[in-house]
Amino acid sequence: MEEEGTITKIAGPLVVADNMRGCEMYEVVKIGDEGLMGETIRLAGAQAYVQVYEDTTGLKPGEPVIRTKAPLTVELGPGILKNFYDGVQRPLEAIGKKVGDYIKRGVYVDALDRTTKWEFTPTAEEGKQVVGGDFLGDVQETKVITHKILVPPGLSGKIIELKAGKFSVDDCIARLQTDSEDRELTMMQKWPVRKGRQYKDKLDLEVPLLTGQRINDTFFPLAKGGTATIPGGFGTGKTVMQHQVARWADAQVIVYIGCGERGNEMTEVLEDFPKLIDPYSGENLMERSTLIANTSNMPVAAREASIYTGITLAEYYRDMGYDTAIQADSTSRWAEALREISGRLEEMPGEEGYPAYLASRLSDFYERAGRVKALCSDSEERIGSVSVVGAVSPPGGDFSEPVTQNTLRVAGVFWALDSTLADRRHFPAISWLRSYSLYLGQLTEWFNKPETPDFMEQRDEMMSILQKEAELQEIVQLVGADALPARERGTLEVARMIREDFLQQNAYHDVDSYCSLEKQYLMARIILQWYDLASETIDYGVTIGKIESMEIKDAMARMKYVPNEEFEKQYDEMVNEMKDEFEALKRQEAESA
Repeated sequence: MEEEGTITKIAGPLVVADNMRGCEMYEVVKIGDEGLMGETIRLAGAQAYVQVYEDTTGLKPGEPVIRTKAPLTVELGPGILKNFYDGVQRPLEAIGKKVGDYIKRGVYVDALDRTTKWEFTPTAEEGKQVVGGDFLGDVQETKVITHKILVPPGLSGKIIELKAGKFSVDDCIARLQTDSEDRELTMMQKWPVRKGRQYKDKLDLEVPLLTGQRINDTFFPLAKGGTATIPGGFGTGKTVMQHQVARWADAQVIVYIGCGERGNEMTEVLEDFPKLIDPYSGENLMERSTLIANTSNMPVAAREASIYTGITLAEYYRDMGYDTAIQADSTSRWAEALREISGRLEEMPGEEGYPAYLASRLSDFYERAGRVKALCSDSEERIGSVSVVGAVSPPGGDFSEPVTQNTLRVAGVFWALDSTLADRRHFPAISWLRSYSLYLGQLTEWFNKPETPDFMEQRDEMMSILQKEAELQEIVQLVGADALPARERGTLEVARMIREDFLQQNAYHDVDSYCSLEKQYLMARIILQWYDLASETIDYGVTIGKIESMEIKDAMARMKYVPNEEFEKQYDEMVNEMKDEFEALKRQEAESA
């Protein structure tokens, strides 16, 4: 029988209920006559404090609060990809069909459609002993992702029946004989969002998550299973950067979480992803993506749950052996939801009004990233990863505020967006002087492979040139560039080429939006070759003015727009032209002398 309490107090998204003795922390409850969804976040005797995931307007004291005796869970199974959920995994498209464009309160729709029939192909055998995480069979979920049906974690036993054919997610596909009973297994399992899914072992992060963005992959790479943060003020390009990583990262599954951002940004994702072609599979990007939207006009408390919902979906695909990537835009809005609820609870505020436990909540989320050996029989070895990229929106671009500072303590990569670069229309507006990656040492061996043997050396040389440019700019502001020696002017010129021809990238250009690692390597190489030849030519006596006006520089400025597959041929032609032009300058100098 359902146990029922009553509402005694309502404070925005927080409801206090009495007569709730026996209720547990993070238990889901149904609130009021409309059965609004909420989650218990504090217990005090017979009172339960509940954060409500829907609009509480019109609720009255005395209305019922019904316990479900279950935590907030997500449904895991075929049908997650290509879907569009809110922060607590309600399918927005299905709700729209049921109630229209405006979502009504108290509406419940299953996260996974119970009417769709999926073709299930068994890969295990009857009579086989299995443990949690073992494969039972396959379902072709989308054109590019084969959904592996797993034995739920914590279960083990002998398969006594295994079916093949078309089934809905809640049909029985197998029966498992455990020590205590026979269990029916379906293609769907449920998992509490606040509890990380189990794994065998966590691995070192030795493989990069390539994004097709030159400043990310070459200068500040993110490892598969790593964590990154993109802080920046309004208009610096956080969302475009998140979209770029979601579009082009070489993860097999993308979970995009719109956490408190504007609705038009999620609309852009919804409209663009089905049109964009994935460079890895040739299909459209929605074939490997799922979207979670909790925009700024949706109930604030559901923001708090949205990132846990997203990372649980990512962990599920990780358990199948896939590399998954999460884009959370933005964790500042999530932290504001924490601050809102904390204020309603009348807790002692920490810095700038955020709760004192902000740092631990952030670290709880980011630590669920990782590259792991997935749970399965000892005879198998299955590796998957969850990579997390979280945007931060510090007010006024102030990186000293609490959300940015606490995120920096736990994130491995810092892509710092700079408003001055954005004002100069330099995108991505990631500052090469403020950003860093803690994974450089671990990834060096991977980058320095036979095809790109000196990749990291080139990266370090370009960084030192940009740092030298920053030092020279102070002198230039005092005395002007013309007063500098020719070699220093050559350094300024190559730094400009690195900034404008290499680091600057057009997210909306058909070719330049995505740059392969091989093309990045060759682009960096030709710029550094130009610098070496320019330094040699300056020593020969050629004036810097002639070097600055070389024709080859026009071709180098346009090289970012050469398609990836054609670039190697173009590179060879540019190198030959460059050498010929430098030789011609030397000959002219010799003849004039």
